[in-house]
Amino acid sequence: MKRLALIPLLALGIAAPGSAEVLGIGKNKAEATMINAQGLPVGKAKIVESKKKGLSVSVSVKGMPKGEKGIHLHLVGQCEGPKFVSAGGHWNPHGKMHGRDNPEGAHAGDLPNIIISKKGRGTLKFEIADMRLHTFLDDDGGAIVLHAQSDDNRTDPSGNSGDRIACGVFVEK
Repeated sequence: MKRLALIPLLALGIAAPGSAEVLGIGKNKAEATMINAQGLPVGKAKIVESKKKGLSVSVSVKGMPKGEKGIHLHLVGQCEGPKFVSAGGHWNPHGKMHGRDNPEGAHAGDLPNIIISKKGRGTLKFEIADMRLHTFLDDDGGAIVLHAQSDDNRTDPSGNSGDRIACGVFVEK
């Protein structure tokens, strides 16, 4: 009955409270400003949902230590420094092991390593197939975390990627 009551409102371009959730209609992108342990902005991350491809993740950072670094999508939309433990573990809706090279992996939130140049800048673009933004941005949100070391893409739970050195909370746009 509730669905039938929504149809006339939607035909007029008016959304009833909660109607987006009922009909599976929602925002299709989210953005995060990444901060370092001192709370200073060091980058941006964006997730865009495509019905055909899944999620497209793009990241751009600056002022970070040179080298190859692990970077992951995390379960909780909180970035309390300086260690960013508040972001919880990796986003892993299917209960897999960690690592894109792990035969029992990978977490949905396991992204490829990002390369930080000697000037402290790095970018990354990656597709996560068959996933939806509402699955990642659940009741407690979601975050992106940059680690101090390279992810070995095998070792559970975080690929020996070391301390969390930057974090960003995703906000739907």
